[in-house]
Amino acid sequence: MKEGIDYLANPNSVEKVVLLYSGGLDTSCMVKWIQEQYDADVVTLTIDLGQPGVDLQKAKEKALDQGAESAFVIDAKEEFAKDYVSKAIKANGLYQEKYPLSTAIARYLKCKKAVEVAKKVDADAIAHGATGKGNDQVRFEAGIMSLDPDLKLLAPVRQWSMTRDKEIEYAEKHGIDVEAEKGSPYSTDENLWGKSSECGPLEYPDKEPPGDVFQFVNLPEEAPEEPAEISITFEEGVPTALNGEEMQLHSLVEELNSIAGKHGVGIIDMMEDRVVGLKSREIYECPAATAIIEAHKDLEKYVSTKHENSFKKYADKKWAEMAYSGLWFDPLMHHLNSLVDSMNSNVSGKVYLKLYKGSAQVIGRESEEGLYNHQLASYGEGETFNQEASPGFIQLWSLQTKMKGGEHGSLGD
Repeated sequence: MKEGIDYLANPNSVEKVVLLYSGGLDTSCMVKWIQEQYDADVVTLTIDLGQPGVDLQKAKEKALDQGAESAFVIDAKEEFAKDYVSKAIKANGLYQEKYPLSTAIARYLKCKKAVEVAKKVDADAIAHGATGKGNDQVRFEAGIMSLDPDLKLLAPVRQWSMTRDKEIEYAEKHGIDVEAEKGSPYSTDENLWGKSSECGPLEYPDKEPPGDVFQFVNLPEEAPEEPAEISITFEEGVPTALNGEEMQLHSLVEELNSIAGKHGVGIIDMMEDRVVGLKSREIYECPAATAIIEAHKDLEKYVSTKHENSFKKYADKKWAEMAYSGLWFDPLMHHLNSLVDSMNSNVSGKVYLKLYKGSAQVIGRESEEGLYNHQLASYGEGETFNQEASPGFIQLWSLQTKMKGGEHGSLGD
C-alpha cells in the first residue's frame, strides 16, 4: 500500500478478496497472485453484459480450478441496458463526439455488483484488472469507494508490472491455460453496447487497423451491396421497438448489433484523451450504439424547441465527460440524469434509417410530438405563415447589430 493512500489493500489486513474476473490472461493470473502475495481467499465475479462468444460457465470452472474459494456468475444484460445504456442513449453519450462509452458505463455496473458480492461473502477488498495507464482504474476505484468506502482495493496489474510475455510465463508455471492468449496481440473489452480494442499494431496511429481486429462489424468494403432500411421506435427517449417489433432494450440492441454490423456501421478509429493525461489510439465497434444515437439525436431535434436543442448539447457533453472520467456516482451526474430525463419526456416517435457501407443515415421521422407544421413550412398552396410579419421581426432582430454597425462594421474599414 502506498503511504498516505488509505483505500489500497494492505497484505497484512486482507483476508478475502472479490476479484472481477473475465477468465482472460490478466485475471487468471490474479487468482494465484493474490493468494501468494496477500495470503487471502479469492472469490471471483464474472458478469454477463452481453459479450458475445464468451463461455461464462467455463470461466467459472476455470476460476475454481485455479483455487478460487467460490465463483459467482451474474447475468446482468437486462440491468445494464435498463439502467446504464438507456441513460447513455438519452444523453447522446459520445465522449469527444465519437466514443459511445460502451466500456466506460459497464464498469459502474461491475462496481455495483462487486460491492454487493463483497457484502454477501463478507470480503474486505475488491480486485480489478485495470492497468496504471488506463481509465478503468479510475472508474473502478472511484466507483467502489463511492459505494462503500470501507472496502479496500487491489490493482494487481498495476502492482506486479509484468509484461505480457512474463504473464504468460507466470500462467504456464501455475498451470493456467493461456493458449487462446498467445494468438492475439490485442487487448479487448466487449459488451452489448460495443467492443473496444487496443495494443499491438493499433499503437501506431498512422497505420490502418488490421482487418483481424474487427469482430462485431464488417469492413464497409465487405458489407452488402444493397442497403438495409430499418425503423427504431422511441418512448421518452428509449428504444422500444425495432422494425415495428416491440422488444426489451437489451434484446433490441443485440438484434441491431447484428443488422448494423453486417452493413459496416459502427467502426470508430479515434485519438482519445484519457483521464490520466495520455493520448491513446482506440478502435471501437459499436454498431447498435451508432445507429441508435444517430436516430435519437434526430428525433430530439424534431420534437424539441430550438432553445432545448441548443442547450441539450452542453448537458450531453458534460454527461459524457463524467461517465468517461469515473464520476458516475458524483452528485452532478444525478442532477444531469434528472435534466436529461426531463428533456426526453416528449422524445417519442419513430425514426427511419438507411444502413449502407458503414453509414447510418436518417431518412425519415414521425412523432405526435413533432413541432414541424407542414402548412407553416410549405411554400405551396395552403400555407398559413404570415410572411408580411417578417420585416418587423427583422428590424427588431438586427436592431443592436445595425446600431453597432455604424461604428465598427463599415465595409470601408
